[in-house]
Amino acid sequence: MELSSSDGSQTTSCLLLLTLFVIIFSFLVPVTLKRLSILPQPNDRFRIRHKKLGLEPSQTNLKSQFSPEHQPTSGKPVALQSLWIYPVKSCQGIELASSRVLSYGLEFDRLYTFAQLKSVPTRLDSQDHGNGQHKWEFITQRQYPLLGSVEVELWRPETTESETQGDGYILFRFPWRDPGLKGVLSWVTAKLTGGWKKQLKKEVILPVVFPSDEEIKMKGYTYENCNIWKDTVTALNMERDLPPELALYLGVRNRLALFRIDPDRLREVHRCAPTKDVAGYQPVTGFQDTYPLHLMNINSVQDLASKIKMDNNLPCLDIQRFRANIIITGAAAYEEDTWKLILFRPAANSNMKASTYHVSCRTVRCKQPNVDQITGAKHPLEPFKAMRTHRNVDEGAPLKGCMGMEMTPLFSGTDTPAIMETILIVGMSLEVIERGLHWYIDS
Repeated sequence: MELSSSDGSQTTSCLLLLTLFVIIFSFLVPVTLKRLSILPQPNDRFRIRHKKLGLEPSQTNLKSQFSPEHQPTSGKPVALQSLWIYPVKSCQGIELASSRVLSYGLEFDRLYTFAQLKSVPTRLDSQDHGNGQHKWEFITQRQYPLLGSVEVELWRPETTESETQGDGYILFRFPWRDPGLKGVLSWVTAKLTGGWKKQLKKEVILPVVFPSDEEIKMKGYTYENCNIWKDTVTALNMERDLPPELALYLGVRNRLALFRIDPDRLREVHRCAPTKDVAGYQPVTGFQDTYPLHLMNINSVQDLASKIKMDNNLPCLDIQRFRANIIITGAAAYEEDTWKLILFRPAANSNMKASTYHVSCRTVRCKQPNVDQITGAKHPLEPFKAMRTHRNVDEGAPLKGCMGMEMTPLFSGTDTPAIMETILIVGMSLEVIERGLHWYIDS
């Protein structure tokens, strides 16, 4: 059958209309969405005269964490394999090649925490009963595992012109798609401009430097008490900076807030930490759980992994699940259990000084390591079950699993707080100065 000239013209017209529609949809819609601020745009100020802190995933020093190469080798010292900070507590960390060590821990570690407002139980015969008392209580991946999927970046000025560039920003983002037509248009545009795997995410920007009194007043921030385990710290409530979508994403039903630790109101650390007379200063910390620093041994994690029956939800035991600041290689499994005082030495040709650390106690573990640190998926049993079974090793914490060590930094010149800092660099060798027994003291 032959087509008439009119049929051919109609076919050509349809093709032209279809082509025109594709062009309009591919180019005009994204432009329109951008003007309507529907499509999230990269924050250009982070890329102009700013540099993102930390290593890219392709540069990680943990690529070989499952390899036997980390086993002790004669003539090869124990060494610092990887360094991590967590600017927003319980969210994803940032891997570093080096870091300043301050009295409260690694620089930029646990500056912020999320907290929920919870009611305070009162006795029926109490004068306060029925008055609706509440308190802010920090949240972690134990209750809200999706915190593990919240990405965090820290951007710092490339020059010293802080008066024009600010002192850096912390950016955190979480998956979010708006409801209704706006969400549909954002989703379509994201796929067109970023590829099929592009995921919509909402971004929040926070300052690195503690706000000034003028900023606090202008933005309506308030000082309030926040509970970290059994400690109560007075910190800055920056709830106004939180989008309501975050609580919906995490599944937090109570009122959600964001707290910033005040560098002038740090928590004192006692229990197993060195006393003020021994350390030369009062050990302190910010929003860390208990102590300024946390150390993990790759070989200890490898040994624990060998005792776990892996499954589709836990194909391997990634050391990042334990959220340590300092990860070491070359030490026998659980050798760190006996350390009391250690020293990190720089390379022989370096003019840097060695730094000393008090190994304060073992880390008593909850179920947080059951959470995948990328997806936020929580395994129902492991590695918590294996730790309770095989790492019930501290008489001060009976029937509890222990993995890793809590540490307190020691400094020379503690009479001058301004110079109380040292440097840690990946590759430094570790020397054990003193060994002994540990007995965990609960709060």
